[in-house]
Amino acid sequence: MTPPGSEYSRPRLGVVGTLVWDTIHRRDTRETPVREWGGIAYALGALDAALPAEWEIVPLVRVGADLAEEARRFLSRIGRIDLDTGLRVVPEPNNRVALRYTTEGRRTEHLTGGVSPWAWPELAPSARTCDALYVNFISGFEMDVDAARALRAGFDGPTYADLHSLFLGIGRAGIRVPRELPAWGAWLRAFDAVQMNEQEFELLGRAWGDPWQLAAEIVGPELKLVLVTLEERGAAWVASPDFDADPRAWPTARHGVGRGGTVHSGRVPIEAPGTDGDPTGCGDVWGATLFSRLLAGDDLEDAMRTANRYAARNFAHRGARGLTDHLLGRIATDAGDP
Repeated sequence: MTPPGSEYSRPRLGVVGTLVWDTIHRRDTRETPVREWGGIAYALGALDAALPAEWEIVPLVRVGADLAEEARRFLSRIGRIDLDTGLRVVPEPNNRVALRYTTEGRRTEHLTGGVSPWAWPELAPSARTCDALYVNFISGFEMDVDAARALRAGFDGPTYADLHSLFLGIGRAGIRVPRELPAWGAWLRAFDAVQMNEQEFELLGRAWGDPWQLAAEIVGPELKLVLVTLEERGAAWVASPDFDADPRAWPTARHGVGRGGTVHSGRVPIEAPGTDGDPTGCGDVWGATLFSRLLAGDDLEDAMRTANRYAARNFAHRGARGLTDHLLGRIATDAGDP
């Protein structure tokens, strides 16, 4: 996918997200909380495991000055990564989140710190060195909707976005609270493919009435694919009538007129769902794996099956440390603490 004449010899995947210092409290209060890097770290671990070997990973990540050296040390342990192009140190304190699970799939999030968002003029030079972009709204403040629109207009490659924390506002004392997505139409049309979990999908469809009908109405030349993770039930998808599983084809249809025909949809179950584990980062692993396998040439449902399998493996693993090795069935190594 690297264009002729490019200074880069390998195809490059840009990864927009936020690196977060997590403190994870499980339901069992007798367990010691897990403290380590999270946020986009889960997606990066999955990309290293699932992306074809010839691809280079380019984090387009802003980190707070208070944890910048530690963040660079952690990221440098990830294979085939370019840390020089898109890593930006900003003066704000880095994002820190305390996660407290009330059930295996439900949690509260308490946010402190917070790096400033990308503006498109700042992001554009680094993004344009990449052949594809994976955007994960870990904090929900990675960019605003105007920057997303500018990214759509200014980046020629395929784009995939996990909209996750766009569905979270900030309540009292920094607690993240679910909300409907403001300017949802603009957000959805800013990317070729979008991902959300079932609760977020229901929030998206609240004003419309039926989220599945909304998904069927909105897919077309701009937004081609909607993916919904369903926890232990696997994941579902809605695609435009002329959907092509090869992301390289997505930009060519971006500004065209949608073909008539039937919208496609389906669900891919998890083959062996776990019964006890840590769900932190499962959606991040799922989306990063899915996009990686589409870039590798897999068809949609095969890519979803691999994403389901890797998310289930992540469920059986605590934290992002050693995640790549765990997903590939190798003995994990210690990534260290700040």
